[in-house]
Amino acid sequence: MARALQLASRGLDTTTPNPRVGCLLVKDGVAVGEGWHERAGEPHAEAHALRAAGTAARGATAYVTLEPCSHHGRTPPCADALIDAGVARVVAAMRDPNPLVAGEGLARLQLAGIDVASGLMEDEARELNIGFVSRMTRGRPWLRLKVAASLDGKTALNNGRSQWITGAEARRDAHAWRARSCAVLTGIGTVKDDDPSLTVRDVPCARQPLRVIVDSRLETPPAAKVLAGSKVLVFAAVPGTLPGAEVVVLPNARGKVDLAAMLAELGRRGINEVLVEAGTRLNGSLLREGLVDELLIYQAPLLLGDAARGMFGLPELTELAGAIHLDVVDRHVVGTDLCIRARIGHERS
Repeated sequence: MARALQLASRGLDTTTPNPRVGCLLVKDGVAVGEGWHERAGEPHAEAHALRAAGTAARGATAYVTLEPCSHHGRTPPCADALIDAGVARVVAAMRDPNPLVAGEGLARLQLAGIDVASGLMEDEARELNIGFVSRMTRGRPWLRLKVAASLDGKTALNNGRSQWITGAEARRDAHAWRARSCAVLTGIGTVKDDDPSLTVRDVPCARQPLRVIVDSRLETPPAAKVLAGSKVLVFAAVPGTLPGAEVVVLPNARGKVDLAAMLAELGRRGINEVLVEAGTRLNGSLLREGLVDELLIYQAPLLLGDAARGMFGLPELTELAGAIHLDVVDRHVVGTDLCIRARIGHERS
């Protein structure tokens, strides 16, 4: 299964809106075929592995990172292909959370006399498709909020200048996270202060993620770099147009963009993972509304002082019980900077 997961990771930046899936066929202890899903609309991992194995697939064991599909979409059901090939056993790392499958693939295989099992390296498989699982089970993408900050938690000087707080290695690492994301989201404040492109440039990437702007009053300058090139999605609270962008109007009662509705709309459009690269106000709003799943924080060995801008625009607390608790899942040094990846946790007892 470890090899199948390695194969699946080759589709890290290409499979949107589909999950990343790898498949390995083993017979008499020898690998006879392997494959991974490369792009939506193209053959699934099982089909590639079966094609590579040919007649050797008969009597083999298929290790697949996600339950084989059982429905007709843009490609035929993988469960049927495995049955027709005469595979003897199928081991899935996890069941498919897609309601169109949800156990039906394994059930069809079992009904055909194939030995089935699931749960092998399930945690790793879920991690690989964390956004797809989120969209299937919650109706919205996994939201990862990235921040580049000084050691004293500042993201920009008081005048808005922030380029560059972290080093080149950290920025390259952040581009790798951009590459795996289906969408990169920012706010109008960052567009005005930094004029970012929000494209993947520092690492290889087969497709650029969708660029998304939260701009309540449609103040994005027509010459902004983010509007150049591929399609841009702008969420606003008032109707209007922007050149090179699709505008979606989703106001809340306060005349701002309804952020929860925005994530639901992104989920409806097949977006699995969102990387937020915004300023303190939008960061704080997303946290306050409970919409952040994960923080990706790069901290540089710098001190910028009290007057500089912070990471999150959160209200003052009077009791520690109101703190947002985090579960750190990874920390390591990138160049001269520290990278911390943490998920929204639970209050300590």
